[in-house]
Parts: sequence; C-alpha cells; structure tokens
Amino acid sequence: MDHAVTIDELSKQFGTFTAVDRISLTVDYGEIFGFLGANGAGKTTAIRMLCGLLQPTSGTGTVNGFDVNREYEKIKPSIGYMSQKFSLYADLTGRENLQFYGTVYGLSGGGLKDRIAALAETLDLKEFIDRPTGPLPVGWRQRIALATAILHRPRIVFLDEPTGGVDPVFRRRFWEILYRLADEGTTLFVTTHYMDEAEFCRRISIMHQGKIVVMGPPRQLVAAAGQPNLQETFIQLISGYQGNG
Repeated sequence: MDHAVTIDELSKQFGTFTAVDRISLTVDYGEIFGFLGANGAGKTTAIRMLCGLLQPTSGTGTVNGFDVNREYEKIKPSIGYMSQKFSLYADLTGRENLQFYGTVYGLSGGGLKDRIAALAETLDLKEFIDRPTGPLPVGWRQRIALATAILHRPRIVFLDEPTGGVDPVFRRRFWEILYRLADEGTTLFVTTHYMDEAEFCRRISIMHQGKIVVMGPPRQLVAAAGQPNLQETFIQLISGYQGNG
C-alpha cells in the first residue's frame, strides 16, 4: 500500500541557515502523526514543503502520490491545510468563509450547502457559524478553520499548531474531533509543542534544530528513555542531542 507521505533526506535552506536538515519519514493513510518540537525547530518549514507552499532545497518526497519537487501545485488541492495563524476572512461569517472556500475547491450548489450543514453538526458550529469570524474567541475560530481544511474531504490534513493560544479543556475537545476524523480514515499530520497533544498521536518525531532526533510511538519513546513521561523524555533527548552536537 502506498504511503500518504514519504520523504527522504528533505532539506530547506534560507541563505546559509538550514531550517530543515535531511529529514526522512513515512506516514500511513489513516495515521495521526506528530511533529513535536520547540518553536524554531523546523516543524512549520517542513509542513510548508509537504503542502507545496515551499520548494525543498534538496531531497525527495511524495504527498498523496505527488512529487514535492515537481508536482507541488497538484499537492495543494489534494490536501487540507490549517495554519497556526488564523487565515480566514475576519469580516465574513463562518458560513460565508466556507462558501467561498468551497467554490475554490470546486464545490457548489446543494452539495456545498449539505457539506457545510454536515460540518456544522459534526464540529458543533451552529451557535456561531453565522457570526463574523474576527471577533470570535480563538478556539471557535479554529473550529471554523478546521471545517475549511476538511470541506473538500481530503485524504490528508496538515495542522500546524492547531490549538495554539487555546485553553487545555478546549484543546482536548478539539482532539476528540480529530480522533473522529481519523476513525473515518483521514490522515492527520500535526505539529505541536504541547506534550499532551503529542501523546494523542500514533507516532511522533521529535525535531530539534531542523533535524529529527527520534521517532516512534510516544509510549515506546518514554519507555526507551526510562523516563516517567513524555516531557521528561523530550528534555533528556534534546539535552543529549545538544551535548553531542
């Protein structure tokens, strides 16, 4: 079976600075995969390459079967992408944003209307879908952003720090929604710096200074490190990496 994501020795440089340094991995369809790392670790740059928004400096890879070096324009409509900064139109309502992006994805008429209604039900959007998105609390705006990312039923959704700035209770509720999507077969590729979110992933890769330090199921990484939790494991691995650097 083909992988949802396959990358080999993928790198991105900005001048003399290496943001992503020869990373390799595969992600299966239906998997929840996480990039865990501090701000500046290279997670967002890696995601943007996989979404066809940045071209790699070197290395190879495919996303949904499309080549990241040559077919990046084909990648974009085949995936869902939710950036860490709210990127919808603040003066439009949630419904108007969804209608606009639906037409961009080629949806229209009754099919688009039914899809928006279904997402309003699934993501509990009904209370605020007809309000302007700008004044809404961060957590509610993020739900609308997620609805936009999955509007066209993509097989892969990339989520870059999707719950930044929201409280822990809302983060847990947001992840309950993500689990439902994964149960339906959607592949989720998530970047985060929250340890509790990383534990929700089937596998994680810990990134530091543009490199993947270690990769595997969170519980296995904790057990292998001999630590009580993922946070202590992360600290040990990063400290050891710095000491060996």
